[in-house]
Amino acid sequence: MNPRVEKVTAQADYTLRIVFKNGEEKYFDVKPYLETGVFKSLKNVALFATARSEYGTVVWQNNIDFDPDTLYLEGKPIKAFA
Repeated sequence: MNPRVEKVTAQADYTLRIVFKNGEEKYFDVKPYLETGVFKSLKNVALFATARSEYGTVVWQNNIDFDPDTLYLEGKPIKAFA
């Protein structure tokens, strides 16, 4: 089982800066998901900015969330963006 989300910060470029419970920090790019299903509503910048950590993952209102394993496995280490 992969580590779960401890803290998340929504970035203006539709990425999430995530701190996992094991101390790792990663960026997760949400842009590829913005044209599918419930994620379309996250194009609303104000809604996207409300991202929060609950239940070990990232959630928004309206029951929008990501699988925590997807966030961990597809997230890019912070150092890759430096």
